[in-house]
Amino acid sequence: MKRVITAAALLAAGSMIFAGGKKEAAKSGPVAIDLWYGAAVTEAGPPPADWKVIPMLKEMGIDLQLTALPSSESDQTQKINAAGAADALPDLFMVTRDTLVRLQQQGLLASVDDMFAMMPNRTKIMYDDAAKAQAAIDGVTYGLASPGTIAKNEGILIRKDWLDKLGLKVPKTTEEFLAVAKAFTTQDPDGNGKNDTYGYGAFIEANKLSYGLGARIDPILGAFGVAGTWNLSASNPGLNVFRPEYYDAMVFLKRMVDEQVIDPTWLAYKKDDFRAAWKQGKFGIMREQNAAFAAKNNYKPFDDNFPNGEWIVIDPPVGPAGKSSVGVYDAGYRIYAVSAKAEKNGKKPAIAKLLEWMSSDEGYYLLGWGEKDVNYVIGADGAPTSKGIADPSKAWDKTENVPLTQLRNMVFYNSDTELVSRYPTYNCAKSGKEMSALKVLRTMQSKPWTQVVGGNTMPAPNADVERFYSQTILEFLRGTRTLNKDTWNTFLSDFKKIGGQAWNDEGVKYARENNFLK
Repeated sequence: MKRVITAAALLAAGSMIFAGGKKEAAKSGPVAIDLWYGAAVTEAGPPPADWKVIPMLKEMGIDLQLTALPSSESDQTQKINAAGAADALPDLFMVTRDTLVRLQQQGLLASVDDMFAMMPNRTKIMYDDAAKAQAAIDGVTYGLASPGTIAKNEGILIRKDWLDKLGLKVPKTTEEFLAVAKAFTTQDPDGNGKNDTYGYGAFIEANKLSYGLGARIDPILGAFGVAGTWNLSASNPGLNVFRPEYYDAMVFLKRMVDEQVIDPTWLAYKKDDFRAAWKQGKFGIMREQNAAFAAKNNYKPFDDNFPNGEWIVIDPPVGPAGKSSVGVYDAGYRIYAVSAKAEKNGKKPAIAKLLEWMSSDEGYYLLGWGEKDVNYVIGADGAPTSKGIADPSKAWDKTENVPLTQLRNMVFYNSDTELVSRYPTYNCAKSGKEMSALKVLRTMQSKPWTQVVGGNTMPAPNADVERFYSQTILEFLRGTRTLNKDTWNTFLSDFKKIGGQAWNDEGVKYARENNFLK
């Protein structure tokens, strides 16, 4: 992957990025930067004593001093809190959002807003608005949040071969979505002469972001603006279930159930059952994860069964008020903070220079894979590989060589360079069609989503509240409880009384205190 800035260019621009550049370094010596890092593989140990990165950085005027944080988050937090209490925080350190807020309230952190301009390449690839929001408090950014887990890696898929067979277009609105789902259920789209297909497939995949019906139903809720558990808008935060639009979404879902366009086994399916079902051609619309759909071994059963079958990623349906969302996401980020002491000692420009170098060609590949032609070579697909190196014992991915790349989490950002080896392009054995889970991922990420910053850390309900919430919603859909305005309002009233209101209020208070409301 072509990078914007090279190490040579960085060195040439050193006087602009780091006050005084190499001239200043020559006068006063390298700037010591104490870095507490989260190791890529905690059990593998630190970089070796002869790690070539350290002398390279000294040439740039940086004396990097490394300390690996403990492997568990609780131990990390304890270590950082203890350092904060002793006024002994390092210059740069990895931190959780909760600890970031606590340290900022104690005046122990430096704002990093002025650092983004000092590292333009890294900012461009790492620190977009969503990343900055992860580490912002009252409109000021106190941490450098870089991508961790892959966000928005699911999407709405539809059987294009079924659409073509029935002469239908890709549905855009909820009503069109329902009409196509009904056609998939009643018009024998697979042409086998049997009444054995359904429009929509799902299973209950409830989690902290999507209690109740779960992520697989979020595209329907999203069409009414109530995807996920929480609305974290600054103007009207709270549980989505309390919003009038949630009732409207439930009415639409009940239509899907009553018209039998959703696979009736969805309430009994587990994840593996659901995935076996779409590979067997049971339904024609679903929300699925990119690799679970398109990775070679996952797609093979479908290709074997239906070599002429074709799934495509589509936009989520648009609801009556023009809203649309695949669902909610709270991207996983790794946050690094700069201590107030480092700022006081004038180290922010040097820290920015270090991080910008990490995102140069030289730093990115060296920290991510080791030395070119020693630990890796560039493969035909443009990505690093250990296949073909002169000495296989030096391969970057061998256990004994992992210490060379212990800082890779500080440079990786889920680029195509990183993901192409995880999601290689291949040709299906049966149909011969080309497939790429990476291309599918990028298409899924381009669709409308709803970000809920901090959603994964929001307070959870107690078991009784969650059970009442989830079970009652399912009773409405099953028909064991009548769904109308009166019964819905009764449910909300009872829900509030048993703890739903307290959960809502606790969540809103927590979101405000942690600056999650936008």
